[in-house]
Amino acid sequence: MEKSRMNLPKGPDTLCFDKDEFMKEDFDVDHFVSDCRKRVQLEELRGDLELYYKLLKTAMVELINKDYADFVNLSTNLVGMDKALNQLSVPLGQLREEVLSLRSSVSEGIRAVDERMCKQEDIRKKKMCVLRLIQVIRSVEKIEKILNSQSSKETSALEASSPLWTGQILERIATEFNQLQFHAVQSKGMPLLDKVRPRIAGITAMLQQSLEGLLLEGLQTSNVDIIRHCLRTYATIDKTRDAEALVGQVLVKPYMDEVIVEHIVESHPNGLQIMYDKLLEFVPHHCRLLREVTGGTISSEKGNTVPGYDFLVNSVWPEIVRGLEEKLPSLFNPGNPDAFHEKYTLSMDFVRAFERQCGSQASVRRLRAHPAYHSFNNKWNLPVYFQIRFREIAGSLEAALTDVLEDAPAGSSFCLLASHRTWGSLQRCWSDEMFSPVLVHRLWRLTLQVLARYSVFVGELLLRPISNESAKDIKKPLVTGSKDPSVTQGNGEDQGSAPSETKPVVSISSTQLVYVVADLDKLQEQLPELLETIKPKLEMIGFKNFSSVSALEDSQTSLAACVPALSNRIIHDLSESCFSYLKSALEVPRLYRRTNKEVPTTASSYVDSALKPFYQLQSEHKDKLKRAIIQQWLEGALSESTHKYYETVSDVLSSVRKMEESLKRLKQARKSSPANPVGPSGGGMSDDDKIRLQLALDVEYLGEQIQKMGLATKDIKSFPALAELVAAAKDQATAEQP
Repeated sequence: MEKSRMNLPKGPDTLCFDKDEFMKEDFDVDHFVSDCRKRVQLEELRGDLELYYKLLKTAMVELINKDYADFVNLSTNLVGMDKALNQLSVPLGQLREEVLSLRSSVSEGIRAVDERMCKQEDIRKKKMCVLRLIQVIRSVEKIEKILNSQSSKETSALEASSPLWTGQILERIATEFNQLQFHAVQSKGMPLLDKVRPRIAGITAMLQQSLEGLLLEGLQTSNVDIIRHCLRTYATIDKTRDAEALVGQVLVKPYMDEVIVEHIVESHPNGLQIMYDKLLEFVPHHCRLLREVTGGTISSEKGNTVPGYDFLVNSVWPEIVRGLEEKLPSLFNPGNPDAFHEKYTLSMDFVRAFERQCGSQASVRRLRAHPAYHSFNNKWNLPVYFQIRFREIAGSLEAALTDVLEDAPAGSSFCLLASHRTWGSLQRCWSDEMFSPVLVHRLWRLTLQVLARYSVFVGELLLRPISNESAKDIKKPLVTGSKDPSVTQGNGEDQGSAPSETKPVVSISSTQLVYVVADLDKLQEQLPELLETIKPKLEMIGFKNFSSVSALEDSQTSLAACVPALSNRIIHDLSESCFSYLKSALEVPRLYRRTNKEVPTTASSYVDSALKPFYQLQSEHKDKLKRAIIQQWLEGALSESTHKYYETVSDVLSSVRKMEESLKRLKQARKSSPANPVGPSGGGMSDDDKIRLQLALDVEYLGEQIQKMGLATKDIKSFPALAELVAAAKDQATAEQP
């Protein structure tokens, strides 16, 4: 069967391999065979290869038969080809020699042209250097000629009578001097320039001296034209910074030395504010002309302004900062945080007012980029100030978060001093007396730290044992074992002999636990109010995305997470207090067994005692806690205590039933002995029925009081079962009556 399958004819498209594999440059026989073996057997592979070989052989024969004439004539057509090639070699060689000769001639021509161009470029450069040097000499001679002509008597008299004309002459000199500087820079390194340099230095010194004198004269006489010519001349020779420095030294510095005086600032309550007001008055009173000339005011005419100057930034502000740093060093002292914050606030208000006096936003940006601006801001040691504030807040808070829980001061919305201090610390962080925009990130972190610390404190309170003492008595830590050595009145030997393992056990009262829950609830209510206080502060620094401020919500969630544990402890304590009286139901049989007491008509007194803690909770803390929280606690505590009470009553009734059955069996056993009666004397209610009736009255009264508290008995776990239990016992007691 297999043999017949192998003999079936195959086409070229049904081979077990790709024919193009043989055409690849990296064809490898071993790889080809191993790859094909994965798909077919070797016998089939051999058959396909033989088939493909036959196909190739057939194709080759067909190709030869198709072009048979060309194959036959191939040798005939090549006869005489070598002679033809030899004949072409001679003219081709001659052509090659001619091309090489032409190429050599062209190269020589190009080389000659390049050499002439280089020489011409060198000559041009030398010519330019000579022309620059000639221009330098001409400019020097021209300036010296102008200066010499001005030194004559006639010109001196004219100069004295017309300062404006002198300013125009200086402007001409400055224009020529500017050209001189340009050509001198271009001719740097020339020997001739070194010879002329002393003359240039003399001209520079004379020009600068004349400009300084003329500028001072213009400022003293308030001559706008002279100031304009002078400033334009400074700008022409690229000495604007020299003009600004001159104004700072001559005009600004004396005023600052007069206004910034330390003892005057410290002697007056508002001395710092008064000083800043006087500093702000300097610009409109003494810099009006300069601002008009340089375009620093709105009323300045654009055609007559001299651009390139900013006297407020480069003349006035550096002198203000220098005066404050040198003459008022106590301004930056953070030792007194309250005074430091007041000084810093006034100073930042002064900076903002000074920025408003700048003529444009570009001027404000130049001011904020000025080194003196950064120096002034860096002088304020805000990290040290924050550390002092941090210690104040943390110290005050830690003083309240102690083992002794003190009540909050009168008028506070909180119950405990710890909660009152926590809220006070949060408010103080963002109060106007402490807040600074630069410290926003630190104050935000401190806010979260305060909330985290309070959360940890509440968690520590959960670990304290509950004491039955009142809140006032809990202020002193309880001690187990012998008395504390520091409290014991005795000699040093007695104190030293106290056991080392004696440690105070700090407890907490149930009232204080209630206070903690009330404060937590109040604090969670006021945190959104705190966030509303924080938002305007954050907007001051450009913060807008308040939805991303989730850390405060996380802190609020952390505080809320403490409430269930506290509530469980309070519920458990209330339940224990209640059941400590409800378990008195065990004493009911003793009260009626063989005592001949009357049939009960009222509930036992232990029920009122058991409900007393609940009434106290409702009456004493209704103003501190939400009604829903109180109801939750009452329901939880009553559910726990009622469940235990149900078990107790069930045990009592079971015991009574067993006793009753035992007495009946004993009675039946002693029927023959009437002298030893064991049943009740007369026809009244038996002691067992009195016990059942008393328990029923107690449970009914308990249900009535639960309803008076505003609770539904059906919501109290185990109470319906308890009511059903005593109802059945009551029915049994009344049914046995004659």
